[in-house]
Amino acid sequence: MLGAQRGSSTVDQSFLCSPQLQDRQQQQQQQQQQQQQNQRRARVADDDDVDGAATADGVPQATFVPRDPRVRDGPWSKIDASLVTAAQADAATAARRDVTPTAEGAVLLGQSVEELRELVKGLGHEAYRGQQMYEQLMLSARDPTAKGAHSIADLRTLPPKLREQLEVLGFKTGRSAVHHSVSSPCGTRKLLLQLSEGRLIEAVGIPLDKGSSGSRLTVCVSSQVGCPMRCTFCATGKGGFARNLRAHEILDQVMTLQEVYGRRVTNVVFMGMGEPLLNLPAVSAAYQLLHEGLGLSGRAITVSTVGVPNAIRKLAALKLPVTLAVSIHAPNQALRERLIPSAKVYPIEALMQDCVAYFAATRRRLTFEYTLMAGVNDQPQHARELAALLRSHNMAAHVNVIPWNPVDESEYKRPTNAAVAAFRGVLEKAGVETTLRVTRGLEAAAACGQLRNSFQKQAVPEPQPLR
Repeated sequence: MLGAQRGSSTVDQSFLCSPQLQDRQQQQQQQQQQQQQNQRRARVADDDDVDGAATADGVPQATFVPRDPRVRDGPWSKIDASLVTAAQADAATAARRDVTPTAEGAVLLGQSVEELRELVKGLGHEAYRGQQMYEQLMLSARDPTAKGAHSIADLRTLPPKLREQLEVLGFKTGRSAVHHSVSSPCGTRKLLLQLSEGRLIEAVGIPLDKGSSGSRLTVCVSSQVGCPMRCTFCATGKGGFARNLRAHEILDQVMTLQEVYGRRVTNVVFMGMGEPLLNLPAVSAAYQLLHEGLGLSGRAITVSTVGVPNAIRKLAALKLPVTLAVSIHAPNQALRERLIPSAKVYPIEALMQDCVAYFAATRRRLTFEYTLMAGVNDQPQHARELAALLRSHNMAAHVNVIPWNPVDESEYKRPTNAAVAAFRGVLEKAGVETTLRVTRGLEAAAACGQLRNSFQKQAVPEPQPLR
């Protein structure tokens, strides 16, 4: 609570409404807006596929022209620059929304060095303390064998007075607690992380030894608490939907698993709980945090989507160099509606047109994820339909074949190895490149959402403040 006292000391809260702090915040916002405009101009100038016309404020009014004439002349003919502007503004808001102190406190993880420097200056301390705070918050990001600051008390390089001020004001580091952990003999680990309000999310670590070429550690992160899409074969939707995750909560998942394994994360896939493109501002802000804080390149990050109207084009407009994985799971409209309820309002042809537009704007190959379920979508005719669907749309694509993971109380069954091999064979004979996702961590309740659901059958714990 503002103006709260601890022992005999009182923290002066007048800085919260001081004109000097407000002026600094306004100047910082203006500088960031100018930087965003300059970045947009630079991107537009370097893009051969962009037509630009200056608007009144000097920002290019760019339109991304798809190379495929079916898209260029169709109802989704252009990606308007307004999508670029709106998506970038949303991402900036998501990245910064927790920095302003309130009566409920604010989150430190995910803030830039400059933002933390401004914060400590407003509290009456030297600006370099903000750098110290950032380094301790991100310690495990740089050194996986170290443990980062999980509480304000862990910020030991800060003077006691500053730590006390942060605690009195209700600041939190933004790190979650490991509520439960399971592991499999292959090294896969699934964590249930408890958020500040007590809800649970899943994060999975998947190590892979590549022999002489090195090793990888892939982390599968959640983007929402639950999922509103309710795909019939997925456990996450059965647990309901609560809210979007914030950028720092996504970063926290990666940092926690890096601490658990004591080794550097090499790849991040947004394939956990939730629909990432329904939370695009936080996902794009998390991308920046992963890139700047952990040094991950865009090629090491994959964003998966079941398909949300207009969202794929917004992602293309952001020009994040990530891999897009589209969860298609069916080769025709009727079957897709049965598996994915949202397909009724976002037809498969509209989805494919958006994918073509994404490829035209980014020139990046798309992955199509296809979960095989016995007797449902795993027959040779389904493979032939899928091959025809992909060949009829002008884009670089490959199919990731995924044998279904068992889910409690589900009507679906896992296909046989022979059925999986036959399905892949039809695709490859038709000239479609395929990969087979190796099932790892089946013993660790690997089906997305299943572990969380087993715990959430109990009452959600009362919200506990994260220090």
